[in-house]
Amino acid sequence: MHNPGNATPERFPAEERFAAGAQYIAGRLTKGTSGRSHAVVDPATGEEVLTYELAGTDDVDAAVAAARAAFPGWSGATPGERSDALHRLAAVLADRAEEFARAESLQCGKPLKLTREFDVPGTIDNTAFFAGAARHLQGQSAGEYSGDHTSYVRREAIGVVGSIAPWNYPLQMAAWKILPAIAAGNTIVLKPAELTPFTSLLFAEACTEAGIPDGVVNIVTGTGKEAGERLVGHPDVAMTSFTGSTAVGKRVAEIATATVKRIHLELGGKAPFVVFDDADPEAAAHGAVAGALINTGQDCTAATRAYVQRPLYEEFVARTAALMETVRLGDPFAPDTDLGPLISHAQRDRVAGFVDRARAYARVVTGGEAPDAKGAYYRPTLVADAPQDSEIVQSEIFGPVLVVLPFDTDDEGLALANDTPYGLAASAWSRDVYRANRATREIKAGCVWVNDHIPIISEMPHGGYKASGFGKDMSAYSFEEYTQIKHVMFDNTAVAEKDWHRTIFGDR
Repeated sequence: MHNPGNATPERFPAEERFAAGAQYIAGRLTKGTSGRSHAVVDPATGEEVLTYELAGTDDVDAAVAAARAAFPGWSGATPGERSDALHRLAAVLADRAEEFARAESLQCGKPLKLTREFDVPGTIDNTAFFAGAARHLQGQSAGEYSGDHTSYVRREAIGVVGSIAPWNYPLQMAAWKILPAIAAGNTIVLKPAELTPFTSLLFAEACTEAGIPDGVVNIVTGTGKEAGERLVGHPDVAMTSFTGSTAVGKRVAEIATATVKRIHLELGGKAPFVVFDDADPEAAAHGAVAGALINTGQDCTAATRAYVQRPLYEEFVARTAALMETVRLGDPFAPDTDLGPLISHAQRDRVAGFVDRARAYARVVTGGEAPDAKGAYYRPTLVADAPQDSEIVQSEIFGPVLVVLPFDTDDEGLALANDTPYGLAASAWSRDVYRANRATREIKAGCVWVNDHIPIISEMPHGGYKASGFGKDMSAYSFEEYTQIKHVMFDNTAVAEKDWHRTIFGDR
């Protein structure tokens, strides 16, 4: 491991940028009023990089009030006006791309090459997509479906959206929640994870710079128990969107249903990686390493369970382990770093616990240890031969750990792939189009890749089955979450006494 954590002048100047506070309400940065503070820690060094005042319930109320005040004007803007604002936002983000990349790397420990080539460009592309999609909020064609009436469908904004984003992809998750909401004419209050507020705040600033009116996008950075629960349960919040663990998602749903809010949940995952015996072994091994280790494995769609048909099993294990051993851990800001730290030492210890307990019933092929470093690093780890019902196979680890199990028949492989409570993403590896197509039909997940694992695109939806939640991020399908449908019906007869009235009073 090469020198992780040597501070350099190029790191993001968090204290300077957020001297005014880590809340963004009605178009300006401000300090939280909870009376408590939180320190953001660089996970690569363990050093504090910003201490800020947490949001309290009063801050949430102020942000919701700002969003509510902005709603009539923003929802009343034409689709073209909202589209123009989002096009300007995409340009602002492109101009400030390096700042966003460095802020994301500092707070998350992501290698700079990942934030520069994945997180930031993906967010700019999402923004450009929704700039176009804002002009295509379409409903069913008008028509005379009853014969005597003309019907059409209006797609309308819901109101104030209260969203909660996770710490693993702070920038992208903020964008995934903000962009479809405001493109559809809603206003929003977003609570980022208190561990990683930087890029959400920068995104809100960029919205203001792009000319999006004050109050349309607001950020409150506080704890889930105080700020999060107040936001989800707020009577003036019409919808809540949450990304995070299934356990917390259940709590969000419980609070939201008390005020009959619309709910959008993107929860945990335990993605299967199914390798049939006719797959390209080299492609599968490369795909497994990339799919398992992206973002240090802190990804709900990361490859976590590889099921490999027995003729390829030992070769796959050997190839994958050899590739994992070439992955370079180091300072996220160093150009040759492949893998950064986990988000915190607590998360690293949680991941290590899964692996250490698995030694009693499985084989740790490579990795399985933390290097001698200040940061929250953990080596890429491959575990083989674990039982299907073991915790390392069934539970979400959220770290750089891939578990490999063999299977014999195609039926068995697909059954094993579906044998968890989760259903967010999966992949199937085969050169047989019929075999691969069967896998895409039978695997119960919101996304199934064939001969690849992880790529996402703005035009296609992202969301889960089963305990992975419901609703879609990205794509035009996301407007189903952030709009409400109204049926409008006009009488065409101008007749006072309608024939159907006789069913209520009078005779024919």
